[in-house]
Amino acid sequence: MTKIKNMEEFARLSGISRPTVSKYFNDPSSVRTSTREKIEKALGEFDYRPNIFAINQNRKQTRNIGVVVPYLADPFFAEIARNIEQRCLDAGYWPILFSAHGDQKLENDILDSLRSLKPAGVLLAPLGRRSDRSAIERFCNAVPTVLFDSNIDGVGKAFIGSDNAHFVEQIVQYLCRTGAPPCFFEMDPVNPNANKRRNAYVQVMESLGHSPQVLRVPGTGWEFERIACEGALQMLDTNQFMTNTVLCSNDRLAIGFLSACYARGLRIGFDEGCAMRVAGIDDHPFSRFTCPPLTTVAQDYEAVSKRATETLFRMIDGETPADDRLEVLFEGRLVMRASA
Repeated sequence: MTKIKNMEEFARLSGISRPTVSKYFNDPSSVRTSTREKIEKALGEFDYRPNIFAINQNRKQTRNIGVVVPYLADPFFAEIARNIEQRCLDAGYWPILFSAHGDQKLENDILDSLRSLKPAGVLLAPLGRRSDRSAIERFCNAVPTVLFDSNIDGVGKAFIGSDNAHFVEQIVQYLCRTGAPPCFFEMDPVNPNANKRRNAYVQVMESLGHSPQVLRVPGTGWEFERIACEGALQMLDTNQFMTNTVLCSNDRLAIGFLSACYARGLRIGFDEGCAMRVAGIDDHPFSRFTCPPLTTVAQDYEAVSKRATETLFRMIDGETPADDRLEVLFEGRLVMRASA
């Protein structure tokens, strides 16, 4: 089979004009049926597949969509990115995924690279507290962008995320109804969501007439499970828990906490003989498979990804959000499992 290097060579060997071939690869339905059949027959004869990325770059408006998350190895971001990716593909866009790995400089470099790629739009989950606000703001002013997951107040035209205060209210009320009021277990916050969850915990506990107890373990970065496990072991060994019920700031911390409890021989759950109850927030994809399965509040991955992509597509089409800045927050769903 003849190896073809570029579209010009393919057009020459197939006997079809270069503009017609280009038109076909942009939209097969845009050429006559007989021409399409001739091109597809030639594709079967020659070893050639077009560089779709280059085709996109040559358009006045590309079909590329940038998707940027803080840490793609985090199953939460992997799951929501998977949802976004599929929605982009279904709409005829080509998603390009980037991970900032928790690093502000890398996040800025990704935004600079995206400008050169001329994306039709970008779905951005910023680092949050670690982000360079001015860099994010400049990018949002230059490229149609929807922020999701982590909000930066006043930046960009739209933010789609979760109602963290509602998440916490649901789980705290449930834990107080069914046993001892919970303490709140967290690490050094990596984004605004962590602060919102802690503040909501304090407010809900006080509204219910309970004294809040916030326990923070030291540690930075995205190794949440390791940080939580090491911190929990130290706290368990020094009897720092005033209650036998622990609400973790997110499910990844809860997974680390469960590991520490196992190491100390503590049985988790609400059955007779259990030493502690443990709950989390997010419904991390692995939460149902912990031992015991983790009680949590589920993020609405489908709703967030659907609204974020739909909002971006409308912005690409020239529709500006009705308000000065669109903010949409989706409520969570309490998921009761065996851990609490």
